[in-house]
Amino acid sequence: MESSQGRVLAGLLDAAEDASPVEAVEAVTREVGEALGASAVSFLIADLSGRALVRLAYVPLHGTGGTRRHGDEAATVLPFDGGPAEQALRTQKVQVTKRSDGWTVLAPVTDRGEAIGLLEMALPAEPAAQALREIVRTAHALAFVVIANRRHTDLFEWGQRTTPFTLSAEIQRRLLPGSFTCEASAFTLSGWLEPAASIGGDTFDYSLGRDVLHFSVTDAMGHGVASALTATLGVGSLRNTRRRSAGLVEQADAANAAVAEHAGARGSYVTAVLGRLYLRTGVCALLNAGHVPPLLVRAGDAQPVSLPGNFPLGMFAEAEYRHEEITLQPGDRLVVVTDGMLERNAAGLDLPAVLRSIGDLHPREAVRALADAVLEVAGPSLADDATLLILDWYGGHQRGRRASAGADVERASAALTD
Repeated sequence: MESSQGRVLAGLLDAAEDASPVEAVEAVTREVGEALGASAVSFLIADLSGRALVRLAYVPLHGTGGTRRHGDEAATVLPFDGGPAEQALRTQKVQVTKRSDGWTVLAPVTDRGEAIGLLEMALPAEPAAQALREIVRTAHALAFVVIANRRHTDLFEWGQRTTPFTLSAEIQRRLLPGSFTCEASAFTLSGWLEPAASIGGDTFDYSLGRDVLHFSVTDAMGHGVASALTATLGVGSLRNTRRRSAGLVEQADAANAAVAEHAGARGSYVTAVLGRLYLRTGVCALLNAGHVPPLLVRAGDAQPVSLPGNFPLGMFAEAEYRHEEITLQPGDRLVVVTDGMLERNAAGLDLPAVLRSIGDLHPREAVRALADAVLEVAGPSLADDATLLILDWYGGHQRGRRASAGADVERASAALTD
C-alpha cells in the first residue's frame, strides 16, 4: 500500500511538472497544503543580501513587511529579526510556534547545506510527529523543485533581489557559482560577496570532483563594467582549464595569458588564490597570484599561509607561477578573502579576532557574520567589494555524509540566544 508520504511526494512532483516554471512552487505549496490540511502555505526564499526572507508564493496572499511588485508578481520582504524563521535557517531544524488561531510550522528548504529558504505552513492544530516528518521531507523535495525550475524563469532571481542590480553587478552575478554553500562528508564550504557601491570585480568559485575540490577567489582591478569584463576573462579561463584537468600552475598560466592579451592594453589584471584540495589526504595545493594571503584557523589561532609570491594574472604575459602544498588537519578552517576586507575603511577590523569569535558558526553563517563585521566598521557603503570563502575540513572522505533533509544538522550553527 502506498504510504501517506509517498502520496504527498507523488502529488508534489506531479504538481510541479504540470505547472509552468513560473507557477511550479505555488502549485506545489498548494498541493502540500491540501494534503496536510493546512489553512495557508508559503514559500519563503532567501534574499541575496543574506539578511531577509522573501515570500513568493502564499495561499492566501497576506503578510507583513515591505511588498515589491513586478507586473502581476508580488514579493514580501521579511527581514531577519532573530525569530523562528531565522532560527530555522540557522539551525536547519523545523520550528513550530503557537498562534492565536492555530500553529505555524517553518521547515528549511535546503540542498547540500545551501539554505534556499523555508516552507511555512499554517495548521489548525498542533502537528503530530509523523506530520512534521512529512513536512520536513516535503520541504527538502521543494528544494529540488526550486533548483529545477529556476533555470527556466527569472521569477526566483527577481524575488531575491531587494535592490536593483547595475549592469556590472549583473555580469558579476553570472560569474558566481549556482550554490554558495556545499556540504560533503569531508568538508563544508561557503562563499560570500558583499558588493561595493561600484562593483569591484570580485568573484569566488568552486567545483567538486570525485576525489578533489577545486576553489578560487579572484579580484579584478578597477570598478564597474570594465572590472566585471576583466573578471569574466579571468574566471572564464580558470573554468576552461580546470574542466580540461589542468593543474594550478597551468590554470594560472592560461589565465595570465588571456587577461594580458585581452585586457592588458588597458592595464587590467586579476589577483587570485587558486586551490585544489585532495579529499582522500587533506593535502591542499594553493597558488597566490598577487592576492591577500589565505588564513588558516587551527585550534583557535588564525595565521596567514605563507605561499610563493607570484604576479597578478595578466600583469606580465611572461610571468611564471609557483604553488605550495599544505596538509589540513580535521577541525581546520581555511579562509580566503579579497582586499575589500582589509581596505582602509576596514582598518579597524581585527580579522583574526573576528575569526576566533565565529569559530563555532557553520560556514554558511560565518561568511555573513564576517561580512557584517566589515560593514560595521567600514559601511554602510564599501569602497571595494568584500569577498570571502570559508572551507572547514573534517576528513573522512570515505564515509557517507550524515544529512537530514538537505543539511548535516550536527554541523549547523547553534540557535540564537537573547
